[in-house]
Amino acid sequence: MSQAPMRGVYKIQAQERIVFGEPAGEAVAAEVQRLGAKRVFLVSSASLARLDDGPLQQVQRTLAERCVGVFTAMRAHSPREDVIAAANAARAARADLLVAVGGGSSIDGTKAVLACLWHGLDTPEAMAPFLAEGTAAQPLEAPPNPIRMLSVSTTLSAADFTSRAGVTDTATRAKQGFGHALLVPQVAVLDPQATLHTPLPLLLSSGIRAVDHAVESHCAPRAHTMASMHALEGLRLLSRALPAIHRDSASLAARTEAQLGMWQAMWGSSTGGGTGASHGIGYALGAGFDIPHGETSCVMLAPVLRFNEPANADRQAALLKAMESPLPTAADAIAALVRGLGLPTSLQALGLKREHLDGLARRSLAYPPVRANPRPIRSESEVREILELAWQGLAPR
Repeated sequence: MSQAPMRGVYKIQAQERIVFGEPAGEAVAAEVQRLGAKRVFLVSSASLARLDDGPLQQVQRTLAERCVGVFTAMRAHSPREDVIAAANAARAARADLLVAVGGGSSIDGTKAVLACLWHGLDTPEAMAPFLAEGTAAQPLEAPPNPIRMLSVSTTLSAADFTSRAGVTDTATRAKQGFGHALLVPQVAVLDPQATLHTPLPLLLSSGIRAVDHAVESHCAPRAHTMASMHALEGLRLLSRALPAIHRDSASLAARTEAQLGMWQAMWGSSTGGGTGASHGIGYALGAGFDIPHGETSCVMLAPVLRFNEPANADRQAALLKAMESPLPTAADAIAALVRGLGLPTSLQALGLKREHLDGLARRSLAYPPVRANPRPIRSESEVREILELAWQGLAPR
């Protein structure tokens, strides 16, 4: 009997180029020249601004007079207030191109700045109609010849490869998002040397976030064959590169492999795979408790896999094969990977108290990835079941 033909929809990002292995400053300067930009505005974080000669300083130096301004106050989780402050500064500078230098918060924040510039938004309140986890009250639209952005990654968050911009409403402590095809960086620059100034625990935990992208996009109910191909290749590269970086933090070869892995891992999600409960609970943890998303993935991914195992053991077997792990389950392999990198493995290690779990379950259920989980989650008690696994940290079987 012949098999039914494979079907699916492969979503292609509005991304022109990915430059990898080249020095960030030189690569950005070449792309700015190619695009004909004259007034480039940089967005980054306070930690990168404090360096003497880090990636931000190198990009600014190579741009020379084309750099018309720098905003270095983008905080973790891209608060609305920071996005508006950066947008107002870029507008005043009459920027014709933005460049984000940093991790996921700087890159996502810069995407949100684009949306604010397109629609003339100049207060946090003005962003509200365009922000939603489902359907926005007012659709985000790009003007003719919209201002775009480039990105230079300093972590492994992979925000460079998605057209969604996550921001935080500080009043409600909720994660929200802009979405538009042209929010994805027009050019993503992956320079392993740009990651050298990133604290090693932050780099490695952001790598586990990339692992989370790979795992959940492969396991997602709507994942198609091509999304899984990207995801499994990303997982293979990351599961090898992250321990190599942990052993030898100066290895540019390992950092390059990790960057290629996070690229492929995110393409599993952004081309059609989607995510699940680890991401959704992570949004609630990040916005509600100010925990970096890399750390939320460290503690949530293995418990979510254990919870989902009755529903998708066959999909999880492919994860185990990609990781070349001798352990019996994918949940065990992920937990061992996190533990071997010296990263947090439980909600307790992140500072949560048991009395936080009921509220966390309630907030998590509001996020669409939780409701799109491979094993259906319809109640707070089911989220609470996952949180109980994560509370002590997943013990190996």
